[in-house]
Amino acid sequence: MKLPRNDKAAVPGCLFVCPVIEFGKLGRGAMKLFKHLFAYGVTAMLAVAALGSGALAGKEVPKDSAQIQLSFSPVVAKAAPAVVNIYTRTMVRTRRSLPLFDDPFFRRFFGEDFGPFSGKPNKRQQNSLGSGVIVDPDGVIVTNKHVIEGADEITVVLADRREFDATVVAKDDRTDLAILQIKVDGAPLTHIELKNSDDLEVGDLVLAIGNPFGVGQTVTSGIVSALARTQIGVGGLSSFIQTDAAINPGNSGGALVSMDGRLVGINTAIFSKSGGSHGIGFAIPSNMVRAVVTGLSRTGTLVRPWLGASGQTVTHDISASLGMERPMGVLVSELYKGGSAERAGVRIGDVLLAVNGHEVNDARDLRHRIATLAVGDTTVLRVWRRSEIIAVKIEMSRAPEMPARSITILDGVQPLAGATVANMSPALAEELGGDPYDQGVIVINIKRGTNAHRLRFRVGDYLRSINDTEVGTVGQLSKLLHGEERRWDITIERNGESLNLVVDR
Repeated sequence: MKLPRNDKAAVPGCLFVCPVIEFGKLGRGAMKLFKHLFAYGVTAMLAVAALGSGALAGKEVPKDSAQIQLSFSPVVAKAAPAVVNIYTRTMVRTRRSLPLFDDPFFRRFFGEDFGPFSGKPNKRQQNSLGSGVIVDPDGVIVTNKHVIEGADEITVVLADRREFDATVVAKDDRTDLAILQIKVDGAPLTHIELKNSDDLEVGDLVLAIGNPFGVGQTVTSGIVSALARTQIGVGGLSSFIQTDAAINPGNSGGALVSMDGRLVGINTAIFSKSGGSHGIGFAIPSNMVRAVVTGLSRTGTLVRPWLGASGQTVTHDISASLGMERPMGVLVSELYKGGSAERAGVRIGDVLLAVNGHEVNDARDLRHRIATLAVGDTTVLRVWRRSEIIAVKIEMSRAPEMPARSITILDGVQPLAGATVANMSPALAEELGGDPYDQGVIVINIKRGTNAHRLRFRVGDYLRSINDTEVGTVGQLSKLLHGEERRWDITIERNGESLNLVVDR
């Protein structure tokens, strides 16, 4: 047997490389030996093939056309009737004058009516569209707050093309959710059941249903790309589901649906440089939707549980200093006296690792987890304390309103006339999205054209002192503003900075 120049060739079907043999130069003994070797080679290949087929034992080739014709249509048929189109109309005021006649110099000397077009406001109608989801047979609809923001009229169009006027029950800035109500005479509406969004896993199939670009109800498919995305910058309690199901303008407020036809999220935002879908969409988890719907009081205000503790995300350096194996959780740095956390025994320096068994990735994720609970729930926190992990049970309560907010519109001849002020409390801070540990008197509204507006006070300003006297409550502020002094020396706090304004009578 001779190997010419050690050349080798791959034999089709073999898992090894066989030499090219010159059969004409083999003797009888060599030929017999080759037959035995060939028989052993075939046996080995059959054994390898058998092992390969064993690895695919859990999968089967479709046996008929019915197994090939798989479809999402049963899921769509179950969920789509509960997804609605939302059309809004807003009256926008614009000026018809030329830019020259809007110049402040000319208006100062010739008045607001100067110019050939009189400069009077002109009203025009602005239309927008979005989507929503019916979550209750009595006509309760969930959508995004930004879909109906500022709308004068809201029209809901059902999947069967019926149209209804909708009223806004509640809006929540911190989750970008809004609750609408339509009145339907007759049979209950088809609604969608909410699924536990904590059951989702990365890689699960999902469908997005909505009204992109106003073309009508549209269904797209994809997978769950990621969970607990908190750095999106939409709302203060965001912890989004990320999906590659196509989401486009008009899909906002629509449904993200699991393969059993239940709601797992409300489509809210996309990452895009062109305005179209790039395969990165975000949805508000259904657990947050459930918390907002069930947390509504009879007056339409949203009641949330409040932990009464806050802190910072545990970084690598913090975890190393505490002796933790890896960075995780939130290091408690502030406790509200008498709050839920303090009453349960949480201490400053504790690290909150998980809420009801769900790990907490950062401070934003902690706020989201607490917001999905209900007032009165008993919650179990997993806490790292001095190299030990302990469980702490907490009964969730609402944020306290101490002191009472005492909302007051200031009037009279004084600098803050036209401003609406209130006493800050944890409850008011929760509503406004502010710091619940701040105290004092805060400006919550300013009427245009008033003294407060002309002097450029802003919503969110804290009024700290007047004429070197500290301001503690709204009542005290009113007395200081209407005193007999000939001037007002006002100190305010704005975005953490102290500013001073002096006004003479």
